[in-house]
Amino acid sequence: MVGRAAEAVRGAEALVVGAGAGMGVDSGLPDFRGPAGFWRAYPAYAKLGLRFEELANPSWFRTDPALAWGFYGHRMNLYRRTPPHQGFAIVRRWAERMAGGLFAVTSNIDGHFQRAGVPAERVLEVHGALDWLQCTRCGVPPFAAPPGEIDVDETTFRAREPFPRCGCGALARPNVLMFGDHDWEGARTEGQEARFQAWLRGVTGRLVVVECGAGTAIPSIRRACEALTARPGATLIRINPREPEAPRGALSFAAGALETLRAIDQV
Repeated sequence: MVGRAAEAVRGAEALVVGAGAGMGVDSGLPDFRGPAGFWRAYPAYAKLGLRFEELANPSWFRTDPALAWGFYGHRMNLYRRTPPHQGFAIVRRWAERMAGGLFAVTSNIDGHFQRAGVPAERVLEVHGALDWLQCTRCGVPPFAAPPGEIDVDETTFRAREPFPRCGCGALARPNVLMFGDHDWEGARTEGQEARFQAWLRGVTGRLVVVECGAGTAIPSIRRACEALTARPGATLIRINPREPEAPRGALSFAAGALETLRAIDQV
């Protein structure tokens, strides 16, 4: 199976890397799978009985900005401190030998593909990114988050002022699609999607799709990767330790992203 995957990579004109939350686990980022996993990473929220789905809600920016920015600010700090694992460099190296290169499609909001050297114009962040903000009041387009860290109390996970703000003076929030989020400004992601579709139209040869750590709970990446296999000659390589089931014709690995990418790279 590893040999077949390596052969598919070597024979491809272009590479799509689809990444879910499992891609970040090998970098040392926490696994939020289920309340137990989330509360292990954030015990203060266990005491409050707040699940991930409840905290990832835009209403907190209106009712309790310290809680909202504590939750997202801590994650922003963590993502900025954590270097992407070697698997990012492996797929970049594969793509350098391909005429069409690489396009990354991710549901992660950590910005790790860009930090690993993938050009920003070759990344589609379907749920937005923590490195970008939007205003909670005016209608300006998404703008880059300032450098540095959010001041977060590590025991309560509440943020201390000053909170990020828009140029108009209003509170800013991450340009991230949250649960029940009717205010998300999706223009930046729409632009990324348009670039991705234009890139796909330019790929006339064989496409290999390497999907890493994309589960079924939020299946946006899983579905997108499966849809790409409708292209003639496309190959899907699914890497998922918990949910490796894949359509007929795909290559499936019940293992972690870094472990599998290394194994393929060594053939």
